[in-house]
Amino acid sequence: MLVNTKKASFDTPIYLESGRVLRQFDIVYETYGKINKNKDNIIIITHALSGSHHAAGRYEGDRKAGWWDNLIGDKKYIDTEKYFCICMNNIGSCYGSTSPLSIDPATNKRYGLKFPVLTISDIVQAQMKLLDSLQITNVHAVIGGSMGGMQAICYAIEYPSFSKHIFALATTAYTRPWAIAFNKIGMEAIRNDPRFKNGDYDTQEIQKNGLDGLSVGRIAGHISYLSPHSMAKKFGNRYVDNDGLYELFGRFEVERYLEYNGYNFPLNFDPLSYLFIVKTMNIFNAARGDDSLEQALDKIKAKLHLLSFSGDMLFFPYEMEQIYDIMTHIGKQNQTTYKMIDSDYGHDAFLVEVDKYGEYIKELLDE
Repeated sequence: MLVNTKKASFDTPIYLESGRVLRQFDIVYETYGKINKNKDNIIIITHALSGSHHAAGRYEGDRKAGWWDNLIGDKKYIDTEKYFCICMNNIGSCYGSTSPLSIDPATNKRYGLKFPVLTISDIVQAQMKLLDSLQITNVHAVIGGSMGGMQAICYAIEYPSFSKHIFALATTAYTRPWAIAFNKIGMEAIRNDPRFKNGDYDTQEIQKNGLDGLSVGRIAGHISYLSPHSMAKKFGNRYVDNDGLYELFGRFEVERYLEYNGYNFPLNFDPLSYLFIVKTMNIFNAARGDDSLEQALDKIKAKLHLLSFSGDMLFFPYEMEQIYDIMTHIGKQNQTTYKMIDSDYGHDAFLVEVDKYGEYIKELLDE
């Protein structure tokens, strides 16, 4: 599979939904495969909260492949011998695109907490500027899960003629209080960590030693990404062998798992980016700017494919069913599909259990 990683810089401003302006910005992106002669084989891949532009393949010396490598690649479900895929790192993220860690040209200092709050629409607007610079005016599909699914829905509503297919997995039309409550744990833990220093921390020190507040937030996140069934199956009530049962801080295996994932996360992800991305997800509402969700969804011209996962405890299946029901109610049932994937894994099933839905996506793409 041909993998190319690039960085694009723009001096044209983005006028944000908040009223603020990003006068210049960078986007890091990665491509897989080749554009065909007719330029009708292009697929946009959108990523989730902690994802990046590195969706598939391996860099030299990589321990792990890209986050959706089991879906994207030569002769895989999204076949890069047939399709040209492009995945862009969201602005606000910490993997090379403009973010709170970037230098504000107005002050020549790091944005920090003065970085603008972004919406999903702002992120997609920046992506469209990159795609326009690449002379990509329409695509075969946009595919994303979780926060990436929010972006896919945004493409469908705000750029209705841009994509033939929209695939939104494990996502929602607007973020509910349940998800916002989980995010609140992480936001409060980061803000109240003394080493956060109101966003003025040393990034190298955090990458070396971590940040307890972000670790706590990631632990809360991991609980919402799994499900009671998957936890019971994976860990049972097993106790860590070398921890005493009657030691106050002795641990069950599930606790050790959460500690491992939580306390390693800040070594690879930035606290400021985490805060801003979580805020973006919290305020997502596909109906913003319209009188109702029905009015917003009525703008969709693409074939909209909705996939939920039965064990998802973050964005519940009924949230995806609501979108399908509205599309049916407004007479767009012929351009909408809905499938609930039987899974006990939890929210992260869209990343982990690709074999349960990959063939379904392949068939819809190839129809």
